[in-house]
Amino acid sequence: MSDAELLFLGAQELAEMVRTGAVSARELVSLSLERIAALDGDINAFVDVDAEGALATADGVGKNDPRPFAGVPIAIKNNRAVAGMRLTSGCSLLADRVADYDHNVTRRLKQAGFVVVGTTTLPEYGILPVTEARLFGPTRNPWDTTRTPGGSSGGSGAAVAAGMVPVAHGNDGGGSIRIPAACCGLVGLKSQRGRVSGAPDTGQSLLVTDGVLTRTVADTAAITDLLAGPEPGDASWAPPPSEPFAVSAARPPEVARVALTTVPYIADAEVDSDAIRAVGETGELLSSLGHEVVEFDPPWPDEGIVEAFGAVFCTFIALGIAYSEQLAGREAKAEDMEPMSWAIRSLAKSIDAVQGLGLQAQLMAYSRQVITALEPYDAVVTPVLAKGIPPIGLLDTAAAEPMSTFVASGYPAPFTALFNATGQPAIAVPLHQSGDGLPLGVQMAGPPGGEGVLLALAAQLEQARPWAQRRPSGF
Repeated sequence: MSDAELLFLGAQELAEMVRTGAVSARELVSLSLERIAALDGDINAFVDVDAEGALATADGVGKNDPRPFAGVPIAIKNNRAVAGMRLTSGCSLLADRVADYDHNVTRRLKQAGFVVVGTTTLPEYGILPVTEARLFGPTRNPWDTTRTPGGSSGGSGAAVAAGMVPVAHGNDGGGSIRIPAACCGLVGLKSQRGRVSGAPDTGQSLLVTDGVLTRTVADTAAITDLLAGPEPGDASWAPPPSEPFAVSAARPPEVARVALTTVPYIADAEVDSDAIRAVGETGELLSSLGHEVVEFDPPWPDEGIVEAFGAVFCTFIALGIAYSEQLAGREAKAEDMEPMSWAIRSLAKSIDAVQGLGLQAQLMAYSRQVITALEPYDAVVTPVLAKGIPPIGLLDTAAAEPMSTFVASGYPAPFTALFNATGQPAIAVPLHQSGDGLPLGVQMAGPPGGEGVLLALAAQLEQARPWAQRRPSGF
């Protein structure tokens, strides 16, 4: 095996190699840093790279280190704090802001032995399903550099797809882990609401949860086990699973009742034949594995859920902007951010507290209808992307009517945000490829708290049709 192939292995496999002395942590981290230096000029996945700090940390990892991921390189999305690195959220207002603390997810990953080599790009404030912040410029998909790696965790997805790191952190408030996973040929789990704490920043979110982008279901399961669980002061949290997610992923699933649908919750979104084919072929594979698979014509609620989600999403973005103003020590000006972000901030400021709480209550009422409709099923399979991987430049945050860009941002992936609204877990798996050889992922959503069911099904699909060794040509 060549050095270049090492970082395309799973994180657990690499950790075992470090543990046994087959490779040293310094060798792995050095290789990661070399690949970042060689490739990131074209891909633009990284905001900051801490070569000196990463190598020093790696030098502290020896054989038989008991930590589960000791010596494995990782990157953190640049909206979660890493002490000593800039924390920008992709906005000019925080372009030079250096964090003096570690976010909860950063701390837990470091405690597990991961070596943070740098931070990754995102769209401004993590709003869009593409990664083209004005502050950074576009991040490119290693599978086709004319296309986006998705968003908002697009830098993380691109970094893993290109073999710069074997795993990267992301978070998901409307599809922001699952969309990059689908664009980049990776596994991406949005866990149950309340599974991963957002401490110590702006408190809990109705929509956003943190996770990782990986090559294998086993890695996703094991790292989710690390991240899961409350932090002091959390107002609520998801009940702990009956067994570790890694155990669920390693066990053949029980016979499941699985629903298939290609009907998006955004009623006028168009879905292409590749996306429809992927769902159908997934159903055929699940059926061949012994599961009960049925076509499902979903009784999604009326368009009110789309409007309620958009309004609630905007209020949370505005809260993030207010937090960035607090960090910057001043009130933002229009020139501090892209026109779409400024428009969202302005819209949210027109909503008073009672209206904001009313919108959240409305969204929860719609969500109860969705969860009730899905109750007979162990999983529902949908596309992730509606029309393949979008080209760079599809969404313009400086359009004459910037809120029209926000509205349009739901159409490339009109299946993902629904499960942020309901809080249910959902996973994207790179089971298929399009006619031109690009990744073609599908989404499986599970019952509340049902990550274990999803991970077991996803692992069974992975075993039946392996994907971990697929990589972009030239990488």
